[in-house]
Amino acid sequence: MGKRKVKTKNSTAAAPASSGIETWQLVLGGFLVLAVVYAIYRPAIHGPFLFDDKYLPFTHPNYKELPLVRWLIGVRPTLMFSFWINYQMSGDQPFTYHLLNVFLHMLNGLLIFLILRKFLEWAKAVDWRRDLIAAFGACIFLFHPVQTEAVAYVASRSESLSVFFFLAAFAVFLYRASEAITFPRAILVLLLFGAAITSKEHTAVLPFLLLLTDYFFNPGFSLRGVKRNWRLYAPVLVAGAAGFAFILKKLAESNTAGFRVEGLPWYIYFITQCKVIWFYVRLYLLPVGLNVDHDYPMAGSVADPWGLIGMAALVAAVALAWIYRRRAPLVSYGFYVFLLLLAPTSSFVPIMDAFVERRLYLPMIGLLLITAGLLLQWQTSRKTMTVALTAATVITVYLGAQRAQVWAGALPLWEDSVAKKPDNWRANFQLAYALYDAQRCTEATAQYAKTAELKKPDYRLLVDWALAYDCANDQTAALAKLEQAARLEPTAHVYSLIGMMYAKLGKPELALDALAKALRRDRNYAVAYFYRGNVFAAQGKQDRALAEYEKALRKDPTLEAARRAIERSKQSRGRSR
Repeated sequence: MGKRKVKTKNSTAAAPASSGIETWQLVLGGFLVLAVVYAIYRPAIHGPFLFDDKYLPFTHPNYKELPLVRWLIGVRPTLMFSFWINYQMSGDQPFTYHLLNVFLHMLNGLLIFLILRKFLEWAKAVDWRRDLIAAFGACIFLFHPVQTEAVAYVASRSESLSVFFFLAAFAVFLYRASEAITFPRAILVLLLFGAAITSKEHTAVLPFLLLLTDYFFNPGFSLRGVKRNWRLYAPVLVAGAAGFAFILKKLAESNTAGFRVEGLPWYIYFITQCKVIWFYVRLYLLPVGLNVDHDYPMAGSVADPWGLIGMAALVAAVALAWIYRRRAPLVSYGFYVFLLLLAPTSSFVPIMDAFVERRLYLPMIGLLLITAGLLLQWQTSRKTMTVALTAATVITVYLGAQRAQVWAGALPLWEDSVAKKPDNWRANFQLAYALYDAQRCTEATAQYAKTAELKKPDYRLLVDWALAYDCANDQTAALAKLEQAARLEPTAHVYSLIGMMYAKLGKPELALDALAKALRRDRNYAVAYFYRGNVFAAQGKQDRALAEYEKALRKDPTLEAARRAIERSKQSRGRSR
């Protein structure tokens, strides 16, 4: 009996009863974690729309009257449906959009906990280590500063939403009662997979993750589990093939991603990604130098030295992971998961931006699995590990909170970016616009000048620079920039602005001449009619002004400035009578 008692006490099956973490502790800790997440992202939750947020469908006036079906036609219908829900709640006010992003991030953290917990069980960690390490991994996912772009940026909803469905499908797959999946559970996985891929296309790799998981852990380094789960793989692979076909179609039409990206061969992008992948790892381990726009340079050639070193390191790491797959299965599996989930953005398919922080949001689970596997190798006491992981979590919370602060507004975001990379033309341009948008007009003109020193100014910069000068009440300088822009691209837009500047300078004839040039280029450009109405109104010609305003409104029924001008014009005519 004495020997049997000793054996029972030391066996892994009996450990949870005596040393596991209690359910109430997990629940209490979960609520504490959610409160910390909210505190970290509070500045962003109450912040404005930023950068590409302003070009999302719900910001366009025409979407106000569109039925739900029109929102769902096109790419990423599940993502558009989430935006539609926000729009019904708060229109074009950003609060609920940010709040839903953070809520999705919280749900993803919970799914990460459950997924890590299951893998730790399979790795024989059925004592206190299982819940402690799984909770630590979930906290790192939730608090890590590299996650802020995917959470605080409304346009990155595609990341958090698609990853939610992806992780949910993965969790349903993992938490099955037997090695062979049942038809109902396979159908649920398929439905969640469909929701994921219609939120963002990079989740099309899910079938390969499931195959990899079955090989490693069902029952272990065998294709038996793969064969048993034909109920799942048959429809999922068909769905995945359809998803990949759809993605290839979209890539064929895109100029920013795919093999049509000008001046970016696939082999240059690939050798660049051999460096970028290790940069992602570095940011996970040492999250300093985070930037909304890293402006990561592409490799100069296929023989780029650091690219070749990075590729050699990847080949060596892949080989080592295979060699040690039985001795350290969680570490080996985690490394393969990391590479697999990065593959849609960090492989052979060129994308205009070589490195973007939000692309680590999904692949981070691979790094967390590696971390969990390494922690299992640490033979130490419960107290020591708890203290060490708590300290690491507190540091991560501090860094995450510091990083989230820059997402409170456009100015802190782009000031941070420019401070970290002063020669980044795009970041300097965005900072200049943020200054203009904040009505710090003189500072904006100086920032545009600085941006123009980095690269020859194009049409967009010259027009925005002119508007900053106009905001600073220097219409002469604004006119000079607009005329420079017109020489590059003689559009209706720039000639309309030239007309507006001449009107402000008290030169109505020159203003009308510029507006006539605008309308010769585009007879349907409503703003030109509106500006022409303003010129006539300033001359006291209310009838002609009213006619121009009405033309502007017919051309563009959403032009509220023309609607208000019509009301003012009618009131003025009434008083004159």
